This record gives sequence, C-alpha cells and structure tokens, in this order.
Amino acid sequence: MTSGRGQHGSLTISTSKLSATELAKLARKALEEKKGRDVVLLDVRKISTVTDYVLIVTGGSAPQLKAMAVAVQQELKKIGIHAYRRAGSPDSGWEVLDYFDLVIHMFSPQAREYYAVEELWEKAPRLA
Repeated sequence: MTSGRGQHGSLTISTSKLSATELAKLARKALEEKKGRDVVLLDVRKISTVTDYVLIVTGGSAPQLKAMAVAVQQELKKIGIHAYRRAGSPDSGWEVLDYFDLVIHMFSPQAREYYAVEELWEKAPRLA
C-alpha cells in the first residue's frame, strides 16, 4: 500500500501507483464502456486548489447514471482506490464522485445543461 499527496495536498491511499492523470483516464474508460455521452476530461491543476481533474459525462436515464457510477467505483476499487465522497443521486439527474485529485460529475442531459459545469472550468485544458 502506498500513500502520498496529490498536487493539492489531498491524501491518497491505495495499492496502486497510478498518477492522477492515469486514474482520470481509467475512470473515463469505465464511463465510456457504459455508453456515457459527451465525456469531457478537464485538467484544472493550474486553476483549482480543490482537485487536479474534473471528469464530466452525460447519461440518458437514471438507470444509466447509476450504472456509470457503479462501473467507475468497481473499476477503481480493483486497484484499491475508493471514493472519498459521493453526492447526488441518479434520480436527481446528477451524481458526483470525489476521489480528491479527480472529481467525476455524471449528469442527465437537462442537469448538465442547467449546471453548465464546463463553463465554470472554461479555462481548463481538455484532455484527449
């Protein structure tokens, strides 16, 4: 087991040696495998003191949002990484998983348009 602090001082404890970038890409892959749409990965390290990456995805229904959240949690749990916090619910149209250096927002189409999270981070580079 390793422990360390990300760029913003958040404590990360895992059996993995993945960087925050690799973690974000692994989470993105899990979301895409559950047919998440309009997946956006933002590098907010230079403009945020809270996290390093923000991952945003749209799901077409509450069951799909739930499936995406479960898929990410299961995939990251395999490498010993657990969400620090979870908020929202699929039925509300928005759910967030907080992994300290990575924050994942899963939205219904209506909630994504309403909250416009991309606009909050418009200066952040988008990662391929």
